[in-house]
Amino acid sequence: MAAAGHAGFPGGALCRQLLLTLAILTAACDACKTVTLHVPSKLDAEKFIGRVNLKECFKSANAIHSSDPDFQILEDGSVYTTNAILLSSEKRTFTISLANTENQEEKTVLVLLERQTKVLKKRHSQEKVLRRSKRRWAPIPCSVPENSLGPFPLFLQQIQSDTAQNYTIYYSIRGPGVDREPLNLFYVERDTGNLFCTRPVDREQYESFELVAFATTPDGYTPELPLPLVIRIEDENDNYPIFTETTYIFAVSENCRIGTTVGQVCATDKDEPDTLHTRLKYSIIEQLPASPVVFSMHPTTGVITTSSSQLDREVFDKYQLKIKVQDMDGQYFGLQTTSACVINIVDVNDNLPTFTRSSYVTSVEENRIDVEILRVTVEDKDLINTANWRANFTILKGNENGNFKIVTDPKTNEGVLCVVKPLNYEEKQQVTLQIGAVNEAPYSGSSRSAMNTATVTVNVQNQDEGPECSPAVQTVRIKENAPVGTQSSGYKAYDPDTRSSSGIRYKKLNDPQGWVTINENSGSVTTFRSLDREAETIRNGMYNVTVLATDKDGRTCTGILGIILEDVNDNGPSIPKRQVIICKPVMSSAEIVAVDPDEPIHGPPFDFSLEQVPNSDIYRMWRLTKINDTAARLSYQNDPQFGQYTVPIRVTDRLGQSLVTQVNVVVCDCVTENDCNLRISPQTGNNRGIMLGKWAILAILLGIALLFCILFTLVCGASGAAKKPKVFPDDLAQQNLIVSNTEAPGDDRVCSTNGFSAHTVGSSAQGICGTMGSGVKGRGQETIEMVKGGHQTLESCRGAGQHHTLESCKGGGQHTLDSCRGGQVEVENCKYAHSEWYSFTQPRLGERVRLCDQDTNHTHAQDYVLTYNYEGRGSTAGSVGCCSERQEEDGLDFLDHLEPKFRTLAETCMKR
Repeated sequence: MAAAGHAGFPGGALCRQLLLTLAILTAACDACKTVTLHVPSKLDAEKFIGRVNLKECFKSANAIHSSDPDFQILEDGSVYTTNAILLSSEKRTFTISLANTENQEEKTVLVLLERQTKVLKKRHSQEKVLRRSKRRWAPIPCSVPENSLGPFPLFLQQIQSDTAQNYTIYYSIRGPGVDREPLNLFYVERDTGNLFCTRPVDREQYESFELVAFATTPDGYTPELPLPLVIRIEDENDNYPIFTETTYIFAVSENCRIGTTVGQVCATDKDEPDTLHTRLKYSIIEQLPASPVVFSMHPTTGVITTSSSQLDREVFDKYQLKIKVQDMDGQYFGLQTTSACVINIVDVNDNLPTFTRSSYVTSVEENRIDVEILRVTVEDKDLINTANWRANFTILKGNENGNFKIVTDPKTNEGVLCVVKPLNYEEKQQVTLQIGAVNEAPYSGSSRSAMNTATVTVNVQNQDEGPECSPAVQTVRIKENAPVGTQSSGYKAYDPDTRSSSGIRYKKLNDPQGWVTINENSGSVTTFRSLDREAETIRNGMYNVTVLATDKDGRTCTGILGIILEDVNDNGPSIPKRQVIICKPVMSSAEIVAVDPDEPIHGPPFDFSLEQVPNSDIYRMWRLTKINDTAARLSYQNDPQFGQYTVPIRVTDRLGQSLVTQVNVVVCDCVTENDCNLRISPQTGNNRGIMLGKWAILAILLGIALLFCILFTLVCGASGAAKKPKVFPDDLAQQNLIVSNTEAPGDDRVCSTNGFSAHTVGSSAQGICGTMGSGVKGRGQETIEMVKGGHQTLESCRGAGQHHTLESCKGGGQHTLDSCRGGQVEVENCKYAHSEWYSFTQPRLGERVRLCDQDTNHTHAQDYVLTYNYEGRGSTAGSVGCCSERQEEDGLDFLDHLEPKFRTLAETCMKR
């Protein structure tokens, strides 16, 4: 808000007169009536032009709104311009809307602006025209020292308004520190505008206060806009810098380079940032151990670095520092705080494991294995139970035969020397080993040698031991065709102490074929059976026999005697594939391959030839052509027929040994060998049979099954027809009576007498029970003539629309069942009276009633028809039961109204 100035008026006197006129007009106006304000033609922005008494118009109004955005209305009714205005006409109006948002009540005030044409008279002749070059109602920089000692109230500044020259002005302030927390910290004198502070202020709690100053007249008139006033609290260095941690813990590796970063410390200060009060300096004020000094600290960042390369964990494994932080950029009068810092030295492998002795002596008995013979110890200054301390041992020299191994005991870090392969005293009485030790972690020290070594002397002690089978596998050579009883040098064992074989006995443990015997005293071998190099148990021409050697004390050893069977040309070449297939449409020959089980010197190249057979045309039909040393091509000649042929082929090796092989050759009509369907007959070469394919066999089986089904059906039908009774056709009613499914009254009728009963024909019962009705079904009408005894002949009517007439015969006479097509069904004369008819049908109907509801187990059948409930008197249809014999005689009046052709049937039904 700015105070009302007079820069836009032509003169100061005119402005004063205008204000007086507005005041008079304002006092004279009534509430909620039109208010007229006289203003100059040109108005500057933010200019006070008058006041409207809003309280008298609407006391409870809490919302004020101007209809013209060029004017602003304050709570006290003061009217200010928001923009520069030039009145182009004599008058201008706008509306002030007053509203109470709680009860939704509204009132309006009409404001009329009239352009001023006359200058008001001066109120005092002595008043002068005021011209000012500088306004006093404006924000003034103001501050309060933090934690000021007074005296209180402490004068801060004076606020004044230019309008005080024209009005009596009262000054007031609002905001934090006045009417909001902290309360009553500031106040202003009402008449003078002097601003005071009542007590000390902590900047760390309140950095500044934003107040609002007001200038008002005694009657509530506000000639000035509210004035924002900021009071800043000047910082005082009253807070010590504080480290973020009470104790810092860092770690750094030993032997690290100078300048290696160890860690960084940090402190905070609550005083005003970016001032000397918060400008901090870090330093180390003490180190334990004090010498040598190995750490330094950056004064601004607090980063700790190494200043020496003499960090040795084996000397000092930890350093303690006392560090300081001070504000005021480290000046002596600055506030300071200290903290502790612990720096642990991390171990590196800069020390080699060292043997406690340079040489060791131990002993072991010969032939001992998996036995510990020595433990060696080492020393290491590095951190215990780490990879820098744990040792790995190795044998550098003397273990070329692999008799020893050395491992590390994880609990004691000792090297354990063991024998893993038996030593022989007779071969070597002493062994000298050189062992070395290194750490698990790589060495990072400065020593030239990365391994410490020691010497171990192992004395081998003699032991009285049994015979020695050495070498374990010994061989002799025997020809495969050697006669039985051929003797050869066999297996030899010896005493390792005397190097003699005397006193040792031999025994055969395993002889797969039982071909040889072994001399108990000398170990020589004698053939017991004929040897065959081509036997299945022979591998690579060697026959193995297991031998047991025993000395006089019963100690034994085991060896293998390998008998090398020298090959003899005792086998002729043979043809393994005895049968070949020639697909005649696509090929004219087959490949014949021969093999010889003898050694290659007795084998190929082979000679192939056809063997002549008496009374055969082998040469005329077949021809052999050599392909290579072991194969030949067999080709047919003179276009043989499809079938199987036996071709004898003789194969001779390079030394003349030969063998004839009978090869079965199948000449087939096929494309590949798998397509050949000729059945191979081993009896003769020319007999040929036809092999049926799987689909042909399946078709034959299906045809046979279908034939059996047809025969079975015919047999069953014939046997069923033979068993049917001829006296009365059970299906007569089913073939001629129509079952009506309509439920309309009058369509279904049940005629019943004591002598004959009728019911709806079911599919399972073949009794003479039927539904009597109109008989209309489809386009035809069917009726049936009921007869007793005799022979009936029915001829079916063919074509559409059949009409049969049902007549009942009583005694003699002949009746015909006429068809719509002229066909006739002649019925033999009825020879029986009604009594005979009744006596004939009743026993049979009773039998069917008994069987109607039973199956083979004498229980209710699935198709059993339950008896209908009684429907009451007055029903046109009587009670209906399954083949019921006794029925009510009532309810038969409908029979009197039947058509003439049904009367005969009705009479039959009514008669007992």
